Amino acid sequence: MTTLVVRRIQPPFWLVVAAGVAAWLVAWVLLAPAVDWLVSDVLGLDTTSGFGAAFAFFLFDLPKVLLLLVGVVTLVGFLRSFVSPERVRRTLAGRNVVVGAAAAAAFGIITPFCSCSAVPLFIGFVEAGVPLGVTFAFLVSAPMVNEVALVLLWGLFGPGIAVAYLVAGLLVAIGAGLVVGRLHLERFVEPYVYEVHAGAAVEIRLTMEQRVRDAWDSTRQIVRRVAPWVVIGIALGSLIHGYMPTDLVEQVGGRSNPLAVPLVVMLGVPLYANAAGTIPIVEALLGKGLPLGTVLAFMMAVTALSVPELLILRRVMRRELIATFVVIVASGIVVVGYLFNLVST
Repeated sequence: MTTLVVRRIQPPFWLVVAAGVAAWLVAWVLLAPAVDWLVSDVLGLDTTSGFGAAFAFFLFDLPKVLLLLVGVVTLVGFLRSFVSPERVRRTLAGRNVVVGAAAAAAFGIITPFCSCSAVPLFIGFVEAGVPLGVTFAFLVSAPMVNEVALVLLWGLFGPGIAVAYLVAGLLVAIGAGLVVGRLHLERFVEPYVYEVHAGAAVEIRLTMEQRVRDAWDSTRQIVRRVAPWVVIGIALGSLIHGYMPTDLVEQVGGRSNPLAVPLVVMLGVPLYANAAGTIPIVEALLGKGLPLGTVLAFMMAVTALSVPELLILRRVMRRELIATFVVIVASGIVVVGYLFNLVST
């Protein structure tokens, strides 16, 4: 008796990649008209206020943000495969605080870490001999300013706001690093951190196909972790967009309230979200007329200062250093918020 063996024919790898890119582009181009047709023509909803506005906001922003996430994270993951964390640590070790803080803040932009997952690299940097001030610059920059947030801001609001956010985040991160470096607070790092030895890393050379596969695997993990926060952020943003009274928003966060910036920073600290999850809220707040600096301050507070992050930092820092970290970063965010409100008038 002859056994028939059926083998699945796998399409060529690069053909699959090309098909995926084409599908992404088609979805991006058709998204806006498809949502407009569904909401206005099929469902007949009024998109100027109330439920119709909130529903249209959610239905359009959710796939739009997820598409941006998939495309941007995959591309940046591929580019990041050429720069290993070990190389970053070697580059930062031995630098003076000024040069090192600027370099660490710049490195933080191209890393995909949220405020919690950046803590293990904090240990690695300290163990590798990177100055504490330089390490703090990275610790602030990595969650606050990343490539996903920048591309999302650019795609949703244009280059002006994206560049403003980049400059603001770098100023806060570098400023925090310089202040911590000047204060010489190494004694408030838990002693075991200096005793950790990460060992020598092995540089592995990858083929182009391996780099693309690794980038896609990383994208799936990141999007899976980020997606719930994106859904929550867009849901909250849609409620703000559709139902929050404009006059109440202006009273609390408008230019007429001189304490608007510190108030939104205080509001943002107890919250926890990555930069991608805050984008829809930022979009809704800007749509309600909040000044640019106030909105950026809220976004930076949510991403750079959070209760989960502080709890994890307690594993590697003493309370005095955590308190110093919060005061310095919050103060920098407030200053940046007022500054951008001033220049954006």
